[in-house]
Amino acid sequence: MTAGDWRKILKQLRSKPLVMKKFLRFCKPRERKTGIAVKKCERCGRFGAHLSQYNLNLCRQCFREIAEEIGFNKYS
Repeated sequence: MTAGDWRKILKQLRSKPLVMKKFLRFCKPRERKTGIAVKKCERCGRFGAHLSQYNLNLCRQCFREIAEEIGFNKYS
């Protein structure tokens, strides 16, 4: 179940408070503490190739696009 599906189900259960309470208790996605889903790119949301140095929190593709705007120089 994706996060979007979870939100859709929650909308449908608004009219049934007891069922919604049980759903929230057992089926709600948990906050991640470890693993790949902890660090996401702040710009696009990708998980892989994450640059967290200097508190950037960007994937490598987004970093390449905006590196010069941030103030990084490209050396060949």
